[in-house]
Amino acid sequence: MKLDILAIGVHPDDVELGCSGTLINEIKSGKQAGIIDLTQGELGTRGTIDTRYNEAANAAMIIGVAVRENLKMRDGFFENDEENKLKLISAIRKYQPDIVIGNVLHDRHPDHGRAGKMIADCCFLSGLAKIETQDEKGIPQQRWRPSYVLHYIQDWYHEPDLLIDISDVFEQRMKSIEAYSTQFHTDAASDEGPQTYISTPDFLESVIARARMFGKRIGVKYAEGFISEKKIGIRTLAALIQNET
Repeated sequence: MKLDILAIGVHPDDVELGCSGTLINEIKSGKQAGIIDLTQGELGTRGTIDTRYNEAANAAMIIGVAVRENLKMRDGFFENDEENKLKLISAIRKYQPDIVIGNVLHDRHPDHGRAGKMIADCCFLSGLAKIETQDEKGIPQQRWRPSYVLHYIQDWYHEPDLLIDISDVFEQRMKSIEAYSTQFHTDAASDEGPQTYISTPDFLESVIARARMFGKRIGVKYAEGFISEKKIGIRTLAALIQNET
């Protein structure tokens, strides 16, 4: 399956928090998008592997992606090593995305930065013909290098290189996040486990506040921000938007 956009997150819910609005926008415009989770989120304080799979499937339906798969690397302990790189390179070659969106390069959770670097590395290495991989049937894969690699902004603030208006799909985006009912905005008296950094109502309020702040920067209500290590060009000035009055 050829995808236009492949979003990658080290934990189930990273993509929803970081770029689900952008994915929804692109899918509504006719693009094919998919999600890869690198780990099962098994070290999360709340919920279980099974509940995370169910929540991830529900979120994928809300977003409307064509495919979602999990590479089952070790949550908290995966390394940016040859074994894991080959798994991710194989997935990139399988879906041949034009754009990859992945974890940020530096963040509060050490998995985020380690995954972000591995995603960037693999997008380059996937284009090298002498790195050999096979698909599920043992058929050799062709090399593939995405045209662009973007990193969504997570817990720590980073100045974005690109801001995308998600105002029209913001409610749908929030529903995809709230699909992770064991993780976010939970009742302190619930039996799902203790309150955590991300389970309090304050965390989701901060997610909304950042989208509002990014939106204000470009004169819209809500936006998502991205970092690119590669300069992004446009063909005509018509590609620029200005919504301020």
